[in-house]
Amino acid sequence: MTRGTTGTAGTSGEWRGWRDAMREALYGPDGFYRGPEGPAGHFRTSVHASPLFAGAVARLLCRVDEALGRPATLDFVDMAAGRGELVTGVLAALPAEVAARTRAYAVEIAGRPQGLDHRIEWLPEPPRGITGLLFANEWLDNVPVDVAEVDSAGVVRRVLVRGDGTERLGEPVAGAEARWLARWWPLPAEEGLRAEIGLPRDTAWASAVSAVGRGLAVAADYAHTAGTRPPFGTLTGFRQGRETAPVPDGSCDITAHVALDACATACALPGARLLPQRDALRALGLTGARPPLTLATADPAAYVRALAGASEAAELTAPGGLGDFVWLTQPVGTADPLALLVDVPDHEEQ
Repeated sequence: MTRGTTGTAGTSGEWRGWRDAMREALYGPDGFYRGPEGPAGHFRTSVHASPLFAGAVARLLCRVDEALGRPATLDFVDMAAGRGELVTGVLAALPAEVAARTRAYAVEIAGRPQGLDHRIEWLPEPPRGITGLLFANEWLDNVPVDVAEVDSAGVVRRVLVRGDGTERLGEPVAGAEARWLARWWPLPAEEGLRAEIGLPRDTAWASAVSAVGRGLAVAADYAHTAGTRPPFGTLTGFRQGRETAPVPDGSCDITAHVALDACATACALPGARLLPQRDALRALGLTGARPPLTLATADPAAYVRALAGASEAAELTAPGGLGDFVWLTQPVGTADPLALLVDVPDHEEQ
């Protein structure tokens, strides 16, 4: 099997697994995430859709603060921080008393943006011993993974790719990766079926959670679970706001949805939960409900502001869009404050 796509790297180049190709294309010296425009120049996340998202995360941080007994120092860690949009918005939305106790960290491989709030520490990896909230918005979908495909004989093989996006099948998947597929994404012996091997994401999430001493870790991403695995995988690209072929030449984002149920078990900690973003945000005060028409008469300007806010909240919680994100919440050494607001059972492997 060979697939050709249009790319800027030509047809020459080394055949590699998607994990290695994706790592270089996204995070190498000339990688996509090192570009000056950042993720916001190519795709729209919940953070970029509305400041209401940062406000909701700030309210979650306040609830974590309460669960921890209002410690003298409260940590907020923004994983895959882009250009610091979320952490900046969270600091701005916090009550003054909480903001005064908050240590803010942005975790990102790109350099620190000019003009970023001096209170934000810029790091290549999360600090250890976090007391507070670690929030990873659309991080795990960019953790590089290999792709597997079933060949004509029913054998599951690694998909190899060149810099222009041309693919061919390589060696059979074996070892820990084969065991991961068997447990989390078993492929029937039907030619052409594909899967993304999520083991590196399990490891990345477990490492991030291990940085939390006491508090809550949250991963928010497009995701699927054992009952909803897509038969041909989800690997795709984004460039300048549009979906495109996933060409690993550094010119576009390369992403794949996350098997969050597998990540949920990787930490071997109790209390992991999966819930739709719409439920999490509604529990944190975003409803998308239109303001009462009486407000239009009493205070037209306030009505217009409320209407705009309702529209933004509706986008963040909309089925078929950002509302379909899934939140994986993992408490560490404390109760999950979201569990008190949303009646969602602890995650159990199906």
